[in-house]
Order: sequence, then structure tokens, then C-alpha cells
Amino acid sequence: MTKRIIYTIFAIIFLVWQSVAGQKTGIDLQNQLIGWVGCNFSDPLRYQTGVRYIPTLSPWWKPGKNSKLDAEFSVNTYGNLLFKGSGFDTANYDFKPYRMWFRYSTSNFELRAGLQKINFGSANILRPLMWFDKMDYRDPLQLTDGVYGLLGRYYFNNNTNIWLWTLYGNDKVKGWESAPSVKDIPEYGGRVQVPVPKGEIAISYHHRRTDYSEIYSGLPLINETLFNENRMAVDGKWDLGVGLWFEYSKNLNDKDNQLVSRWETYYNIGLDYTFSLGNGLNLITEFFHYGNNPAQRQEKINRNYSILALSYPLSLSHNMSGFVYYNWETKEWNRYFSLQLKYDYLSLYFMAFWNPDVQTLYSGPDDNNIFAGKGIQIMLVLDI
Repeated sequence: MTKRIIYTIFAIIFLVWQSVAGQKTGIDLQNQLIGWVGCNFSDPLRYQTGVRYIPTLSPWWKPGKNSKLDAEFSVNTYGNLLFKGSGFDTANYDFKPYRMWFRYSTSNFELRAGLQKINFGSANILRPLMWFDKMDYRDPLQLTDGVYGLLGRYYFNNNTNIWLWTLYGNDKVKGWESAPSVKDIPEYGGRVQVPVPKGEIAISYHHRRTDYSEIYSGLPLINETLFNENRMAVDGKWDLGVGLWFEYSKNLNDKDNQLVSRWETYYNIGLDYTFSLGNGLNLITEFFHYGNNPAQRQEKINRNYSILALSYPLSLSHNMSGFVYYNWETKEWNRYFSLQLKYDYLSLYFMAFWNPDVQTLYSGPDDNNIFAGKGIQIMLVLDI
């Protein structure tokens, strides 16, 4: 049924745009085909192969000099085969909407509705403001599911900008969430970002109703499983020769929710600098912290990570990068290396990783721990 709906929408959009073909209109079509093979050096040896196809249709229309109507429709279809030792293990596949939004924009204003990516903040790697996406810094394609909602943004002439949003119909875990939102209750929030000398600073807020019914299932004497959650954050970044930034996010949970503490805190501080070595060696370092204020019988949690990422361009189209972070509580290291070769329509990625068997931060696209343990992966990406 989902496939029929998506195909029907694509056809309608195409016909509508064709009907106004004498005006300032157009349709862009992009295709991204991804294939990969990976090997995990566990015991027994595990390896996988897969393919992903993301077609994107982008119609647009300019009814006036400073206004534009456009849209984006894409689907994410993929399948992979996993093997353990010398035998077949499992197969995964899916076909789902990836982006499906309409937008009206002018030189100072934008209103976008539908299935879209919403992300913001100043941090690069471990982001306290990862509220609505699940992008993994190590993923060269930065794939993430979108959210259904309405987003409005207004940009003042002095670069101050205001964001307002409402989300509806989302029942999957996003970002750092431990429980999904109630699907039929709107979420809402906003953000104000203002320029400051050498940089910018912003405050953000979000409210939602959470659904802990699956987490509480099987527990006796639990009648209420829906709770309020409020998020408040401040972030900023500056260019002082060295790039500096911070993000600080606070969650205020419902006092009746016995599984999580009343207050949860996330923060990140970081810097980046490009050394004049060869083509330019870029360094990024961050410190990330999560902590809570537990009530009686709740567990005290502290998580601290130090991160270092290096990137060096071999040429205009070829790049190599490395990434490590250290978990101060478990004393574990995560290591990742990537070599990227880009051509006109083709990109090749050679990746190697050496991580703990259980990943505590990222689950990766489609909730797979693709970088757990030790292994290698080769990815081929065709963009046409």
C-alpha cells in the first residue's frame, strides 16, 4: 500500500508541473545508488553485502521575482545479506519514504511541510542538539530518517533568524530519545539565533508527549505510561582563527516518570583548526558529557567522551580522515579511518574500524551497529 501511495504522489506532482510548463518551472531528478561489502573480524567471522537506492524528484516553480515553490520526494529502498562463518545468517530489506515535503520561500522567509530533516546546533561530532535526526559522523553519506512536521524560518537582515516548528505523526525514537513520542499528539518548539562578535549564539526549546508503554510493559502496578518532556538548550560558535563552539541541552522530564530522572544534562565543547601542512590538515576535538540527577531508587549515570578527528585532502576530490573517541567510564577506545576517492559521478569509500563489540552512542542507519567490533567496509556510490 505504501508503494502505491508514493508512486501516485510522484505521478501527480509530475503531471501538475507539466501542466504549468510555460512558466518558470522545472523538475530535477537525482538518483543515488549505493553498494557495499563489509567484514567484521569476530569469531565466527561475519560479513555482509548490500545495496541501497534513493531516487529524488525535486519540482520547483518561481511565481514571482523573490518567491519560490518547491518540493522534494524521495524513497529509501535497501536490502542487505548478512553471513556468519560460512553460512547465511539473515536478510534485511525495506522500502520507505525518505523525504516528502513542500516549501514556500522568499529571500527572508521559508515554510516547509512534510517529511523532512530538521537539524541545527554548533557541534560537529557528538551533538547534544541531535533532537530530530540520527546522523553518524562516521557515515560518509550522512543518512538519517526525517520527521513529519511543519517548519517556519525567518531571516532578518542582520543574520538573526527565528525557527518555529510543530511535529505530528512521529512514533519512532529520534536522536538521544529513550522513548518515542505519542503519534497523535503534536510536538512543538522553536529556536532563536543571533549574531555576536566573531560568531553566533542561539537558544532552543522543544516540548513533546512521550510514550513509555513498551518500556513499562510487564511491570506491575503501572497505569500511566504517557509523560511530558521539555528540552531547553543554548549553543554558540565563534571563528577566532581557531573555531570554537559549545552546546548545552537540558531535559526536564515528568516527575511521575519513574524510569528517568527529573533532569538530564548534555553538553559539548569543541574546537577545530586547519594547519598549513601540505594541502591543509584539519583537526577537530570535542568533549561530550551526559549526566542525570536521579531520584531515590534511580540509577546515577555519567558518560564522558573525548573525541579527536583528523582530515587531510589528498587532492580536490580525494580525502582521508581518521576519528577516535575515548569513553572515560568504560576505558574503551573507538577508532575509525576512511579513504574517499571522488570522481564525476562516482565515489569510493574504504573504511576500517576498531571499536568495542557493543556501541553505546551510535546505532547507524536503520538502527544497525555497522561499526561495532573490528572490521572493514568498502562502499561504492553512484550519483546521477
